[in-house]
Amino acid sequence: MSKDSNEMAKERTDWAEDRTLLANERTFAGWMRTGMACVALALGLRAVFGDFEPTWIAKSVATIFIFAAVAIFWSARHKSCQANERFTSHDVKAQTRSRMTILASILTVGALATGVILWLL
Repeated sequence: MSKDSNEMAKERTDWAEDRTLLANERTFAGWMRTGMACVALALGLRAVFGDFEPTWIAKSVATIFIFAAVAIFWSARHKSCQANERFTSHDVKAQTRSRMTILASILTVGALATGVILWLL
């Protein structure tokens, strides 16, 4: 291989790493949406089973989805951070560990607050 071919091969490899980092961010965002869907499902259960007796059963089922959302948020954060550590960013700037942690924390607080409100209604 000539020097130009080696440089082109390295450039293609660098771009592949950048695409993988961006795909990792899209996957992280997808898992965040899945977690939020669990919160929405918990709220929907409250609407559907509003007059259900005993109320603690419907609230308990909704709480399962709240806890599932929290587990999804933190699992996504953990896996995304692992992937970011394995690759080197070249032409793109990957999300930082702290940014993913902040987002997972905010969504966790929101999900848990939703769970508390469901129990208080």
